Amino acid sequence: MNPQRKKRLLIILGLLAGVAVAVGLALSALQQNINLFYNPTQIAAGEAPQDARIRAGGMVKEGSVKRTGDSLDVEFVVTDYAADVTIRYRGILPDLFREGQGIVALGRLNADGVLVADEVLAKHDENYMPPEVTQALEKSGKLPGGMPAGAMSGAEAKQ
Repeated sequence: MNPQRKKRLLIILGLLAGVAVAVGLALSALQQNINLFYNPTQIAAGEAPQDARIRAGGMVKEGSVKRTGDSLDVEFVVTDYAADVTIRYRGILPDLFREGQGIVALGRLNADGVLVADEVLAKHDENYMPPEVTQALEKSGKLPGGMPAGAMSGAEAKQ
């Protein structure tokens, strides 16, 4: 092999190795930052991973909100009307958070099957429900309050 070809081959192999390393690092970073959505039925069935950051959502069960005396700790139950999941959160809940409304919580599932949330998101108007929650409730056939199957989320309504 002549020296010119050998030099070109080494440059090409070096570039390919560099691209492979860059793609591997990018995929690794994306894998660590992904938050998959699980509904209460999936969490109760054990499909959600423990100690991994996930999103869970559903309807806040009536009469389930329990606040701790002097602290910002709150515990409530989220349901998709097929299964329930307890969520613990420390912080100030959104102003629109209330029982019977759709929410999405971000956090980690502990060994007891309780989601320890570090963020709680509530709907932003009376017609909005997070798309993931709407899909989960449609699958169970139990959309609340006479909301028709295929109810639009805020993003879908704007299109």
